Amino acid sequence: MSELHREFLLQRDFPPELQEDDRVEPTHASPSAVCRGNLETLLQPCPLVVDLDGTLLRSDLLIETAFAELGRRPYLAVDLAKALCGGKACLKHHLSQPVDFDPAFLPYDEEVLTVIRAAREQGRAIYLASASHERLVSAVSEYLGLFDGWFATNETTNCAADVKAEKLIAAFGKGGFDYIGNDVADLPVWRHAAKSYAIRTSAAVAKKLARQCANVQHLAYEKATWRTWARLLRLHQYVKNGLVFVPLLISQVFDTQSMVNTGLAFLAFSLCASGVYILNDLVDLQDDRGHRTKCRRPLACGDIPLSDAIAVIPILLLLALAVAIMVTPGFVLVLAGYFVLTTAYSFFFKRKMILDVVALASLYTTRVIGGAAAISVWPSPWLLAFMMSWFLSLALVKRYTELIGRRTARLPDTKGRDYRKADIGMVGALAAGAGMNALTLFALYAASDNARDVYERPGMLWLAGPVLACWIARILMLAHRGQMHDDPVVFAIRDKVSLATLAVAGLFVFFAM
Repeated sequence: MSELHREFLLQRDFPPELQEDDRVEPTHASPSAVCRGNLETLLQPCPLVVDLDGTLLRSDLLIETAFAELGRRPYLAVDLAKALCGGKACLKHHLSQPVDFDPAFLPYDEEVLTVIRAAREQGRAIYLASASHERLVSAVSEYLGLFDGWFATNETTNCAADVKAEKLIAAFGKGGFDYIGNDVADLPVWRHAAKSYAIRTSAAVAKKLARQCANVQHLAYEKATWRTWARLLRLHQYVKNGLVFVPLLISQVFDTQSMVNTGLAFLAFSLCASGVYILNDLVDLQDDRGHRTKCRRPLACGDIPLSDAIAVIPILLLLALAVAIMVTPGFVLVLAGYFVLTTAYSFFFKRKMILDVVALASLYTTRVIGGAAAISVWPSPWLLAFMMSWFLSLALVKRYTELIGRRTARLPDTKGRDYRKADIGMVGALAAGAGMNALTLFALYAASDNARDVYERPGMLWLAGPVLACWIARILMLAHRGQMHDDPVVFAIRDKVSLATLAVAGLFVFFAM
């Protein structure tokens, strides 16, 4: 018996009366094989070895743990770079003790689990072989309770590609195991497997696998569609970027260049926002999986590979920059500020009480400033003050809704936010106060000399005030009842009453012009 195989057999639970010399080594049993020893072990079923990242899991633990660490402590990016200089094994060891790692919330592939359970019913030994660190792999193995042992990366050895193949050959022999994998790194392992199972392989990998292995079975899986990518890019959130048109409408500058610039500004904000939304989802993977609705996000549930999502981020940001350059230099600076602020929110502000909602309100207001920069006008201080208070109220409603939802579901306080369920009353009061403050600013503006300079009939603005008051009060009441979407802006664009109410308020502002 090889020393490596002996090591992994020792991970199995044996009765104390069964001595080490009596343990049976798993071997591949061909029809002509004749086993030595006890006749009860004449034909040993071929062990099944399963890859973890991208195969059993529709995710990648290295990427997950890296972004989880950066999300909690972004200043440790230098430490991670130093660890990577020591090799992937060193980096994985550095990331091997994530605070919020819970194997119960990982996105497991049902098709692979079905193959594993069928193999167990046949009496086959099942092993988990992964390039992830042994601490994480052992946690997954213990949680599922389906494996007889595991192979994984340790502090010095990265268990991937040829290294993994050598370990499996030392334990089971060439052709002495079946293997389920998904990536180019699995090709050296498939080469020595009796039967190769593949899932989520690219066309190039599938072609190479077909050339080197005769016995291949491709497992079924759902490919990401354009709808899945639309959810990842948050196309429905682009309505928020419509705020860039507010300065154009208020200034009533409707020449062709101004309208084109505003349209380009809308596109640049949308591309930039999508890139940061993906970055935010990567940082929030564990928190999203424990959320009642965010668990259905494409990255959280594994509908889109994390590596694909990472590759898209720089493409979106570069496109946003290219579009911004076509507008005005001032707009480029505003968009850069928006990117810095929203990235800071993803890595820092969202975990800080009150700072998170102020940052969210500032991001909405920045869109208005960007619209003004696109047409080279100076935004009204009244407008910016109103927008800041209005969206501060909506950001607080967002947090209020999350707390109500956790209380209703009897979930513990989340680690990803600096709010407690005991704060529900105060957060609701702050949301109402910010909303009423916005309406006060609106009324003061309607009575000011600035309004008379801009609007032909400023008195019509007074009619919009009560309509907006009814809307914000209704939003607060629905949030209190637990009937609000997690994002009040998304709720507003889907709720017929909200659309009708805001349309009426918009008509009053239009007639005031």
